[in-house]
Amino acid sequence: MKKTMVFKWTNRVVTGVLITLLISVAVLVISTKLTGGQPEVFGYQLKSVLSGSMEPGIQTGSLIAVKSVEEGEKSNFQPGDVITFVGEENKLITHRITKVSSTDKGAVYTTKGDNNDAPDSAPVLAENVVGLYTGFTIPYAGYAINFVQSSSGSILFMIIPGVLLLGYAGFTIWRTIRQLDKRLKNSAERAE
Repeated sequence: MKKTMVFKWTNRVVTGVLITLLISVAVLVISTKLTGGQPEVFGYQLKSVLSGSMEPGIQTGSLIAVKSVEEGEKSNFQPGDVITFVGEENKLITHRITKVSSTDKGAVYTTKGDNNDAPDSAPVLAENVVGLYTGFTIPYAGYAINFVQSSSGSILFMIIPGVLLLGYAGFTIWRTIRQLDKRLKNSAERAE
């Protein structure tokens, strides 16, 4: 009896974890695809850091949280703020503001990676700012996010939890049928 209760609770916990994992990954993959490859959680975009320009503060391969900024907020940054902006070739860059200038088109930022010797060659227009770095970093998690965002990673992270869930469901059904057969056999032996 006690063994059956433990199995039932274990079954519920494992099933719950697998379903939660499957749903979480599905939501992450779908939200990533809907937002053009930029997953956003509660107003924060998750970005993978692919270069060492901001080391040692932000390590290569880290996952960082960047607070999305509205149009009116894009001109309010100060020197020392770390911003993510669209650079050349539509590449996202996260660097520190070293100087703020005003033009008739609005604010223009001079930026520099903490690990770079010189400021970035092109100034950043306020309209190109995507977000403000909040200081939240998970080392090496950016590598995993990049893989999940790839087509093979999306398939892998959708299929593995689904296969695990189906396999576990099959195991549970097999075990239940085996227990029912055992009970029927015991009932038949008692009836004889």
